Amino acid sequence: MRLLRYQTCLAAALTTVAALAAPVHAATPRTAVLDAGHQDVSWHSPTYAKGTFGGATDCPPAAQDPDGAVCDRFDLTVNVPAGYWDDNPEGGVPVAIRWQTPTDDFDLYVYDDAGRQVASSAGTADPEATVIPKASGTYHVLVVPYDVHDNSYTGRAYLPRTEDAGDLTAFGGADGSYEIAAGGLKARADFLADGQLRLQAAPDGVLTDPAGSTVVRNRPVPQPDTSTFDAGEYYGIRSKDLVLRVYKHPLRFGLYKADDRTAIWQEDAPLRWSTSGLRQSLVRGDTEQFFGGGEQNGSFSHRDKTVHVANSFDWNEGGYNNSQPFYVSTAGYGVFRNTFAPGIYDFGPHVRTGQQERRLDAYYFTGDLKQVIGQYTALVGKPFMPPVYGLEPGDSDCYLHNANRGERHTQDALKVADGYVDNGMPLGWMLVNDGYGCGYEDLAKTGEGLRKDHAQLGLWTQDGLPNQAEEVKAGVRVRKLDVAWVGNGYDFALNACDRAKAGIEDNSDARGFVWLPVSWAGAQRCGVLWSGDQSLSWDYIRWQIPTYAGATMSGIAYNTGDIGSIYRHDPKMYARDLQWKAFLPAVMTMDGWARDTTTKEPRDQQPWLDGEPYTSINRKYLQLKERLLPYMYTLAAEATRTGIGPVRPLALEYPDDPAALGPDAKYEFLAGPDFLVAPVYSDTDVRDGIHLPEGTWTDYWTGRTYQGPTTVNGYKAPLDTLPLFVKGGSIVPMWPKGTLSWENRDRGELDWDLYPQGDSTYTLYEDDGVTRRYAQGASATQRVDVHAHGAATVVDVGASVGTYTGKPATRTYRFTVHGQGEPRLVVTKGGPLPRLTGDSQGPGWRYDPTTGVTEIRTASMPTDRAFSVQVIH
Repeated sequence: MRLLRYQTCLAAALTTVAALAAPVHAATPRTAVLDAGHQDVSWHSPTYAKGTFGGATDCPPAAQDPDGAVCDRFDLTVNVPAGYWDDNPEGGVPVAIRWQTPTDDFDLYVYDDAGRQVASSAGTADPEATVIPKASGTYHVLVVPYDVHDNSYTGRAYLPRTEDAGDLTAFGGADGSYEIAAGGLKARADFLADGQLRLQAAPDGVLTDPAGSTVVRNRPVPQPDTSTFDAGEYYGIRSKDLVLRVYKHPLRFGLYKADDRTAIWQEDAPLRWSTSGLRQSLVRGDTEQFFGGGEQNGSFSHRDKTVHVANSFDWNEGGYNNSQPFYVSTAGYGVFRNTFAPGIYDFGPHVRTGQQERRLDAYYFTGDLKQVIGQYTALVGKPFMPPVYGLEPGDSDCYLHNANRGERHTQDALKVADGYVDNGMPLGWMLVNDGYGCGYEDLAKTGEGLRKDHAQLGLWTQDGLPNQAEEVKAGVRVRKLDVAWVGNGYDFALNACDRAKAGIEDNSDARGFVWLPVSWAGAQRCGVLWSGDQSLSWDYIRWQIPTYAGATMSGIAYNTGDIGSIYRHDPKMYARDLQWKAFLPAVMTMDGWARDTTTKEPRDQQPWLDGEPYTSINRKYLQLKERLLPYMYTLAAEATRTGIGPVRPLALEYPDDPAALGPDAKYEFLAGPDFLVAPVYSDTDVRDGIHLPEGTWTDYWTGRTYQGPTTVNGYKAPLDTLPLFVKGGSIVPMWPKGTLSWENRDRGELDWDLYPQGDSTYTLYEDDGVTRRYAQGASATQRVDVHAHGAATVVDVGASVGTYTGKPATRTYRFTVHGQGEPRLVVTKGGPLPRLTGDSQGPGWRYDPTTGVTEIRTASMPTDRAFSVQVIH
């Protein structure tokens, strides 16, 4: 959390950037030029007895630190011809620093001459490196020795030089595996099951796999049934579904469908490598669209954009701290670069994807968007199955030794948990410490107290898990990993995430539930990713909307941000932010760090603290989130099979709708296939530009229907109203009204919210919600079919198939049927149901003419038997 918390203060440091350019006298010259005559530069820092334990704002101006005794500075002028970076694999000037003692901790910032931060890194990676994108001009490198011990470093920057693959010089192989050469460059093509291909290449002729099994957990089965042919211009390698073209002059590759005429992707230039990078260049289709790259803050569609894939600590729009070296194209393919090296993906007129390493190791998947995401996650790990309490809201704060809120004790967290209960708001888990000077006491008693409020105990960790077994036995079921430990990202973060999840599971029968802010490909198998520490504003709400929907396109099922941010608090913005985040699978409040935007006084972030009308509004959406947990939990189970997360951009479900890529659809998303959420992200009570795709859409609040595709303007959205629409034909399972916890819910009732249109079907998934016995088949499914034709709507409820601990033997069903008009009769196998009047709650039905909703309640029914309900109009 260390770097996250001082990131918001970074703007103040920019005022001192002009001073950074002043000459500084230290161990070596403090300035250098990179140009045609000077392609490489290195420098040495002074020796630091200890660190600053702070960030850029803790560094004095250069004039007050002339010898770099507190922070080290280096000025770099880059003079390159126009267009130098247009097709360079590294995309800019790499800057790296290597400490004599590699485990010491430091931060690296790069500013341009206008004072803008253009690159940064932090942690203890050796060396820690970043890239100044498309560098041209003068830059100021600032190194903050955060936590060092009699240590110094060597810095290096260079201009990458390039070379291209030449003509084909060797080709051979069989049984799905082929060796290819162009002079010193060696390549290998391996055909894999389900239309997959692995292509490796190395300019030095040595094929390596430094990532090993850390990312790729399930290697696809080889497909040996292949053959070759010579087409003159190229050699062809044919499999059941594909043809790989290997062009001869110069060596290039192209992947085609089995007809060898329909291109899936085609290189428009040979592989190019540089001093420490390699890129592939592909033809871009006229209408081809690109998604992926992991979490890309503020973006989900990347045509005509450059995407960075690297370890990053920019938590704001344009950041990419949870990026992944994967993208998917509407041309029918996706690519995963099997690497821990940073990359730059340019989706301009030429699709140029490069990593900062002199090797290519790419898995290519073929199929539509969902198929490709499924194949990718099968390779690196499907999204994990969260415990059901993980889909309830979480609360986080430091209680013991809290520098911001005064001295408290760990068990003071129980008062906050009681506040959720007293205010009728669900709470699934709490983090009661944060590791940064905040410890804990009475852990077992704290866990016991939380469980009385139906919440689970969680802990932050700053720098490891030395007491994990004891802590889990004391009741810890949630882990949050932070930058001081996982800040190096890449394999470091993956290993930490896997370890934290395993620590919970090795010491209990629970499912591991882990959060982390920095990760890499494969993190979906073990953790919830969150976009870091931000300050609340309307803009903060805006750019997060496409961020989390876009992350789904890389198989990230759980991506989120703090409700109301961490640093600033405003009641209206908090309520607006909470509304739409209620439709994200995982959310939490981050307390102890915010100040009121008006009074500047410290403010905690619990959803009842702002008073009315905000308390009631926040309660409304948190209770709705709780009621929808059967729907969200089923989507979570689906993600473990398909790799497709619950939060989806419209383009995933409506790939043929051009407006799904337009500016309106960018700021809305689908929660599963059924709910369309269009958040309000400005200070207004009217929402314009809501794009509704094809089909019938019902306003969740008013019952008004719209026929898509259409754009809704002037939608009335006062503070208590989130623009929310439900697709025609939807069948939505819900827990009963008033449910506040998965644990004490009424298991004897299940509600179904129905929007009949033609024939539709839905299959509910259920298990015990907390243990890992579901992986051995301890679960159940129940199918519901709705047929709406003419004068009758028929609801067929199938038997619940399967068993798990706690499965109810019987339950009543409550159906809410929308948009069908007032019934004449409602009939079950036992005969007509009575029409209910007044407050009667027995089996029967009632119709509300103001909403057009028919409510039907059955008697208690055995869950192992099917039944039907007919609504006669």
